[in-house]
Amino acid sequence: MSAEGYPDRLSLVGMRFTARHGVLPHEKVDAQSFEVDVILHADLADAAERDLLDATIDYAGVFDLVRGLVEGRSHNLIEALAGSIASAVLASTDRRLVDAVEIRVRKPDAPIDGHFDTVEATLTRRRTG
Repeated sequence: MSAEGYPDRLSLVGMRFTARHGVLPHEKVDAQSFEVDVILHADLADAAERDLLDATIDYAGVFDLVRGLVEGRSHNLIEALAGSIASAVLASTDRRLVDAVEIRVRKPDAPIDGHFDTVEATLTRRRTG
């Protein structure tokens, strides 16, 4: 088993949204691009064996949850946004399936004077209790 508890993962990679997150005043006004990856460390054995939707994670629901968070309340830091997403995803998924979640938030148009591909924050959170 992986350090997160399960060797299996279900991933939503490259979700793209337009939102207003950042510390600078203009970042609260002018929308920017954000990309999010959600990697769910989960027990997918039952889903793989039974081939039934009720045995797995509703990834369309996870997408909608993430979209609401990214396009909703503004955060100063992408780390805080990633933390909000991690908490919400863990709260909304079946604890029998999902043991941990890894969230990556990228800000490709961050206000940096210089050449770079993206700025990224990655958080991993495990279920507690």
